[in-house]
Amino acid sequence: MSDGDAARQATASTTFRLARALFGGLLAFMALDNLRNLEGRIQYADAKGVPEAERAVPAATGSLLFGGIGIALWKLPTLAAGAVATFLAGVTPTMHDFWNEEEPQQEQIQFLKNAALLGSALAFLKIGREE
Repeated sequence: MSDGDAARQATASTTFRLARALFGGLLAFMALDNLRNLEGRIQYADAKGVPEAERAVPAATGSLLFGGIGIALWKLPTLAAGAVATFLAGVTPTMHDFWNEEEPQQEQIQFLKNAALLGSALAFLKIGREE
């Protein structure tokens, strides 16, 4: 069995479908939550020094929404997982820079959560590329 055949067989499993639904659904929910509070997210990003936050936040949120839905439905999986990985790699050290905080606990928790999500996105990216 080739690597591509093995990847297709793995992605057809119930476990993988559940993993996609949970991971992608969570990301899509996070993006929708950002959109519901877009002005607040823009203000927070601006306070963190994000350049052109009024454009960057909606664009980043759009990539997260696209990626979450794409992973959940397993449509354009390489592009979807890449969008999520790019979002997390860019947002995490900028928005959750706990090393610059006087009270770092909350930002450190968010940073570590995003790091774990990034690891998952990279795993989905690898599987999507093998398919």
